[in-house]
Amino acid sequence: MNDYPIMIRDVPEEERPRERLINKGSHSLSNQELLAIILRTGTMNESVLQVAQRLLQHFEGLRLLKNASIEELTAIKGIGTAKAIQILASLELGQRIMQLHPDEKYAIRSPEEGANYVMEELRFLTQEHFVAAYLNTKNEVIHKQTVFIGSLNASIVHPREVFNEAIRRSANSVICFHNHPSGDPSPSREDIEVTKRLAESGRLLGIDLLDHIVIGDKQYVSLKEKGYI
Repeated sequence: MNDYPIMIRDVPEEERPRERLINKGSHSLSNQELLAIILRTGTMNESVLQVAQRLLQHFEGLRLLKNASIEELTAIKGIGTAKAIQILASLELGQRIMQLHPDEKYAIRSPEEGANYVMEELRFLTQEHFVAAYLNTKNEVIHKQTVFIGSLNASIVHPREVFNEAIRRSANSVICFHNHPSGDPSPSREDIEVTKRLAESGRLLGIDLLDHIVIGDKQYVSLKEKGYI
C-alpha cells in the first residue's frame, strides 16, 4: 500500500484545477478545486486539493466558511495567515459582486422582484437585518438602508426610523425586508405586529408600505400576500 500523498504534480495535467479552469471554464470546477486555486500550495504531507477538501469538511461547506474568522482559518493545519487572507478576500469579493445592481434604477413591481433585490445580501446573515427600500412613483428604488440589526420587536423598529428617511428622500412608497437566519421565512407574531404598525404609520403620512418581505434561504414570504398590509 502506498502511503505517500498524491501531489498536484502527480495529477495528469489536464485534470489539474488551473488547467481545467482554462480549458473548461470556472463553472466546471468543484468548490474543492476553486478553493485549491485560491490556496495555491499544499503542505509537505498534503496536496493543495487535500487541504482544500479538509477545509471544506471542517466548515461543512461554503456557508460556514463564509463567516469564518482569520483565527478560525489559521487554526487549521496548512492554512497560514496569508492563505486565510486570500480566502476571506475572495469570499468578500464574490459577495460584493452578488450585491451589484445595474446603474439604472431597479424597479420592484412584485414580491418576487423585491425578494430577488436583497436575497443574496440577506440570506446568509447570522443576525436579523431590517432593511428599507425607498421607491419613487415608478416603483424604482431610489435608496436602500439598513434600519436595524437584531431580533425584530415592535418596540425597537420604530416607524420614525423607517419613514424619516422616506420623507428626506421624497419617496412615494417603502418596501421593508428582514431576514431569518434560520433560513425559514415564516413570519413570527413580532413580524406581523411590526408590519401592521408600519402600514398604519405609512397611511397617516401618505407614504405607502407596499410590502414587508421576510427573507429565508432562497425562500421568502410576502406579508402583503398574506393579507397583513
